[in-house]
Amino acid sequence: MKSSAVSSLLRAAAHAGAGLVLSGLLPGVVLAATPAAAFKPDPAKGQQLAAPCMACHLADGNRGSPANPILAGQHPEYIVKQLTEYKSGKRKNAIMQGMAAPLSTEDMRHIAAFYASKQAKPGFARNKDTVLLGEQIYRGGIAGRQVPACAGCHAPNGAGIPAQYPRLSGQHAEYTEAQMLAFRSGARGNNVQMSTIASRMTDAEIKAVSDYIAGLR
Repeated sequence: MKSSAVSSLLRAAAHAGAGLVLSGLLPGVVLAATPAAAFKPDPAKGQQLAAPCMACHLADGNRGSPANPILAGQHPEYIVKQLTEYKSGKRKNAIMQGMAAPLSTEDMRHIAAFYASKQAKPGFARNKDTVLLGEQIYRGGIAGRQVPACAGCHAPNGAGIPAQYPRLSGQHAEYTEAQMLAFRSGARGNNVQMSTIASRMTDAEIKAVSDYIAGLR
């Protein structure tokens, strides 16, 4: 096509102003696409999607059975990560894998936004005989076995770091202990760092720090 004809066609397209797709008319000429609207999680939609979750995690994700984690106030990125890994099979749990299977990434983000919007109720450490050991491990680690302080990643008050480390404060001691033991045994294999740390701890140390974490706020 001659340059004069190309110029005429471009002028005509500009005058028309209707956004002609020039790539179909002129090879190599592409107009910028309109950017898609950013996805925004909706806690209200998440509440609807979370209806099946409430049998185990209660209506607001708070203090249900100690066998199940408290989800209220948890970082949404962490919830999405766990649901994604249940769905993929990276994290094993027959019930949770079944729950996560039909969820899309958008569904997971809605659910996570719902639980993150809830206020977690405080918990309590229950064993006065081990609270000092638990505090020492949480705040100082176990230097002789290269166990780092939990506070280094999960914050001194157990608030965690969004998108990196989960909130632990107030979590059921029984649940935290069970997860640490699962990391140590290999039953839970979706975090190499935690598996390594747990492998260097005794049953008594895991129990003590889990109880201490339950009282953080």
